Amino acid sequence: MRVLAFYSFKGGVGKTSAAVNVAAEAARDGVPTLLWDMDPQAAASWILGHDDGLESGAGKLFKGKVPIGREVVPTGIEHLHLLPADRGYRHLDNLLQKRDAPADILAQLLRPLSEVYGLVVLDCPPSFSRLSGALFRVADLLAVPLLPSPLSLRVWHQLRQEFRDNNLPRKRLSPFLSMVDRRRTLHREWLATEPPPVRRQLSTWIPSASQVERMAVERGPVRAYAPRAAVTAAYRNLWLELDRRLSELPQRNPV
Repeated sequence: MRVLAFYSFKGGVGKTSAAVNVAAEAARDGVPTLLWDMDPQAAASWILGHDDGLESGAGKLFKGKVPIGREVVPTGIEHLHLLPADRGYRHLDNLLQKRDAPADILAQLLRPLSEVYGLVVLDCPPSFSRLSGALFRVADLLAVPLLPSPLSLRVWHQLRQEFRDNNLPRKRLSPFLSMVDRRRTLHREWLATEPPPVRRQLSTWIPSASQVERMAVERGPVRAYAPRAAVTAAYRNLWLELDRRLSELPQRNPV
């Protein structure tokens, strides 16, 4: 089982929409996929048709008092299941602060999922925290959406510094451009830059598109209601590129 996390310290960059669409594309390829919505805002859960939180609550889940599989729900998309967000995720840092090795706790939660799923996609909360530190350690790959702007570069450098400070392999980082508007000079200039301004930037970029904004209305990935849209093809290519990077990585424990 591979663990693919979508993470950004900055909100409003298309993180959740990318996580949902990439998970749906993986499922379309027949990969048994679980999307774990770890963001308390619960946008991914809403898009995939789930209005409620966890049945037993985040505290019981992270304390190991309830099997993780019991909280998984179907999405209506073949091969794609959802582990919903929960308001209790807002207090996870307090919970993890009282426990040793938060990465081990997360790894223990993920381990049973390998019996059912080939891919777990994590929609991470936008923060630097004990939880994000644990996520950085358990994820095989971190997909990082960036806007083509100087502020995104600053956030990117902060993330790389976080990995450097904690001796984490920076090859796990896979940045990609998101919400690209070719009408903007700055966006066009970034696309034209060779080599790209950030290391290991994926060649796929996600355009700014009204079809993405409709995800919360249609409550599904863009392919479900706009299969021929350019942004649908972009998400498809993003999944294929991330899948190639995942396949190049050695299998590792504990997940």
